[in-house]
Amino acid sequence: MAEALQKHTQEERKILLIEDDNVIAEEIVSTMNCHGFCVKHIDNGDAGLEAALNDEADVIVVDRMLPSADGSGMDGLSIIENMHRQGVYIPVLVLSALSDVDDRIDGLKAGGDDYLTKPFVIEELVLRIEALLRRPSDTRVTKLCVGPLEMDLVERRIWCNGSEITLLPREFRLLAYFMRRPGQVLTRAMLLEDVWQYRFIPRTNLVDVHVGRLRRKIDLPNQESLIQSVRGVGFQLRVSD
Repeated sequence: MAEALQKHTQEERKILLIEDDNVIAEEIVSTMNCHGFCVKHIDNGDAGLEAALNDEADVIVVDRMLPSADGSGMDGLSIIENMHRQGVYIPVLVLSALSDVDDRIDGLKAGGDDYLTKPFVIEELVLRIEALLRRPSDTRVTKLCVGPLEMDLVERRIWCNGSEITLLPREFRLLAYFMRRPGQVLTRAMLLEDVWQYRFIPRTNLVDVHVGRLRRKIDLPNQESLIQSVRGVGFQLRVSD
């Protein structure tokens, strides 16, 4: 994984750049730094998705066509779709050598906020990023409420019975996954694939460990756990009607 991470001040805006062409990436990093942005560069889709879910970027610039030696890697549109499935809505500008109208429509349908075809003038990219930052907040679902749980997907805050609790990034994504599917039995395989992005299912107790930590943070003393184990299958977020 190739990364270019520049030191930034509190005032600098942050861009996550997911681009496999290092020549283009270097030009974008250099130009955006000159305009007061801090740029993190990643050159493949799998690591790019992980950064999109964990980092606090203001804008994501992603190449639509990303490399994969074995054909299993994430392309740009898959990154956007996975972000949205996990409740992460960050403005995304898609870069692509595909200029047909249908390709642009596909990019926007996948959830991209803007689409710029290659080759492009670097100053146009700057202006488009500035325009994305001026847009009002996303009007899509930004809050989840299930039983005693309330989650703000934009501010990334969570409350249980009115009291705010602190979750680690992975715990937050895990709980968001449960809250989007209340009452549904979720298998360990589903959680490993959608929350951890595993493309094969290893023999591990990773899910059980994280569910246990999550229970300790959201459950009240002497009350039944909100996340129930379903013997031999997985877990279920159960709440009273």
